[in-house]
Amino acid sequence: MRSATVVLALATLGSAAKSSRTFAVNHFYGNGPLTMGRMDPIVNPGGPSGHVHAIQGGSNFALTMSDDILLSSNCTSSLVKNDMSNYWTPSVYFQDPVTKELTNVEMFYMNVYYFFEATDDDIKAFEPGHRMVIGNPSLRSPPTSNGSLILDPADGTIQPVQWTCPRSSTSSPLYPVGSDGLHGAGIQDPGNKGAGVGFPDQNCDGYASPLRADIHFPSCYNPAAGLDNYKTNMQFPSSKGTASGRANCPAGWIHTPHLFFEVYWDTPKFADRWTPGQGTQPFVLSHGDPTGYGLHADFISGWDVATLQQIIDNCDAGDSGMDKCPGLIGGLNDASTSCNIANLVPETIAGTMMALPGNNPVTGWGSSVSSPAVSSAAAAGSVSTGPTSSSTKAAASTQDAVSVSVGSSATSAEGASSAATPLTTLVSKPVAASTDSAASPDSTSILTTSHTFSTTTALTTVYVSAPGASSSGGVFLESSPTSAVAATSTDAAGDADDDDGCDADPVSTSSAPVSTPTTTSYNETISNVTTPVSGWTYTGCYTDNTSNRVLSGIEFANVGQHAVTNTKCINYCSSKGYSVSGTEYGGQCFCGDELSGSELQDDSACATPCEGDASQTCGGSASLSVFTSSVNGTATKAKRDADSEMHKARMSRHLHKHLKH
Repeated sequence: MRSATVVLALATLGSAAKSSRTFAVNHFYGNGPLTMGRMDPIVNPGGPSGHVHAIQGGSNFALTMSDDILLSSNCTSSLVKNDMSNYWTPSVYFQDPVTKELTNVEMFYMNVYYFFEATDDDIKAFEPGHRMVIGNPSLRSPPTSNGSLILDPADGTIQPVQWTCPRSSTSSPLYPVGSDGLHGAGIQDPGNKGAGVGFPDQNCDGYASPLRADIHFPSCYNPAAGLDNYKTNMQFPSSKGTASGRANCPAGWIHTPHLFFEVYWDTPKFADRWTPGQGTQPFVLSHGDPTGYGLHADFISGWDVATLQQIIDNCDAGDSGMDKCPGLIGGLNDASTSCNIANLVPETIAGTMMALPGNNPVTGWGSSVSSPAVSSAAAAGSVSTGPTSSSTKAAASTQDAVSVSVGSSATSAEGASSAATPLTTLVSKPVAASTDSAASPDSTSILTTSHTFSTTTALTTVYVSAPGASSSGGVFLESSPTSAVAATSTDAAGDADDDDGCDADPVSTSSAPVSTPTTTSYNETISNVTTPVSGWTYTGCYTDNTSNRVLSGIEFANVGQHAVTNTKCINYCSSKGYSVSGTEYGGQCFCGDELSGSELQDDSACATPCEGDASQTCGGSASLSVFTSSVNGTATKAKRDADSEMHKARMSRHLHKHLKH
């Protein structure tokens, strides 16, 4: 829906040139991504795509889409209400080094940064229906950038994708020393020890920060090419020949925001099934790419134009998030809910299998890749192209058997079978608990989930989700018109062209009912406080400074992966001799003896459910739920110093500051 007035849009469109970079990160919320499946309405409209994608954003995502269809979405997984855009990337699988069996890796969480770069141009909001594709899925050899990220044509051939690997210990190099990128691992970025091109051969076990896909989009739009012509409508701005040294677009082109996707994959779950540092690694992108060079991403704009323009012109919230932008039009979604839709290409895409969904044999390092034909498995079930919406409630349980009728693609080494078989999957659901001991270890947060759809319908697919290019942005791929899809809102208690490898054979569509988009509420009431810890008192909701933490004794205390609660954070800080404990953004714990430069704010800013117990709230974005002790004020510095080496191993959710790229 077009939520802002034309008058406001016209008032804000006169954006000024940028003398320095400003930016804001767009956060997502809810039970995993919006959906997952072999769907790509840009490259393969009207039918299944060649491989599985993880998709975020507006619930009107469909196999074919008109330019403005997203604006009428029933819900969006973006925290910002007026962003109904869709964002998607290929999913990741683990291939067992011994059995060669493939198992889906759960998407941990995703962020999309909107950078408003220094430029002499005016930066304008995306128009509805603006389509972009970046990356080359057919690549299996390293780019010529020698591991570096290159985003300005003045610096060389554009290289817009990398992999970042946060680690608890960096004593070993991330990539094999001297790697040529052709024999089992990628190449180190010479300017960034934590990143490179292609998959690294190390375990990415940073606290709340596993293996991360980094994808940058171009930001110069050619209106002569049109919104749909993703192959030629975009290119990266260049600083070449500019008097100011700023990166500008060609004359007559429109400078749009620079999008940067961060997509985290829960790879540490497989750490005991392979040996890092041996020059090879076991992860595979869903199009059969074991190198990581074929990383790519897609975007369709569903922004209310006035809302995004207001953000461009007025917001520099940085890592704190767009939800902190002043004067944000349209407001925010309820972070205790979830927007999800069913997979429109019904088949098995999760679990352990002998072949990837679709016709995607794993092709090795340095080999060339042709576009695979789309598997006939998708035709075994009806393919839906369009949406309805509903809102339902689901009771909490620790483990529910969810019966889902699907057109299953029973995969084998030869490819996917066309037989349709019923599938029953046991999945974990969030549990509302009054104490830490009762909390499920798989409890969800707004960033990490473990859920599946519970609707029984021939159009529902089971997925379980936890918590190369050139200077032109469009990358070797092909689009066409349009339709829509169903979104669901459920309430749950508890916490290139051919080069893309996505070509689709024609498939029949169905007029059968579509699973509806869901908005899920984790719990009906959330308390700021928990079972009292002796000697500790809830003090209030305080502001944090993400670049200079207000509680700096211990930052990102490791109380357990996805296990943070106020109680656990208090106990951890108390054990280390600190007198102030603070939880933030549902899954972060901080300790100290004083709040430095912080201000008390309304409790509504600390409304994020705790990852370890959704009946508690653990702060919010750049906001701390603070507890203080009358017991530990005299704790000795010696006690803390003894533990200092352990504190040094901590890792934040975002280990980089986005200062260079």
